[in-house]
Amino acid sequence: MSDWRAPLQHLPVMTYEQMLEKVRYEGAYPTRERAEEAVRLVLAGLGRQLTGDERVDLAARLPFEAARILTAQIPDTQPLTGWAFVKDLAARTGAQVGPARWDTGSVLAAVAILAGPDLLTRILRRLPSGYALLFGRAELSPAA
Repeated sequence: MSDWRAPLQHLPVMTYEQMLEKVRYEGAYPTRERAEEAVRLVLAGLGRQLTGDERVDLAARLPFEAARILTAQIPDTQPLTGWAFVKDLAARTGAQVGPARWDTGSVLAAVAILAGPDLLTRILRRLPSGYALLFGRAELSPAA
């Protein structure tokens, strides 16, 4: 019999290795190591941006290793727009913006699958503008 007071546990729908393979495929990376480098970079960056219940709920849906990367980061006091997020990742690695954008889209496509549509919508509402496209969604603006 389970304790009804215990929080619901979400089990990831893929292992960390499967996540790396998904990112490797989506990003057309030549090696698993290159895919893992992108995962670590982007999840750390996302961990610096995401706060609140959305951060906790996303961590619960990620494979353990990915959740550790996300939650090990202290959220920034000044949230970045999607474009500033990509530029920040590029600056942190010394890469060009194009490859940083590629890494971001490749990793966040896998994160979007793990999050599911409802949680992803909540995440996008919490983050500043410009993240929807990074997750593979259209950026919708309210009607004027």
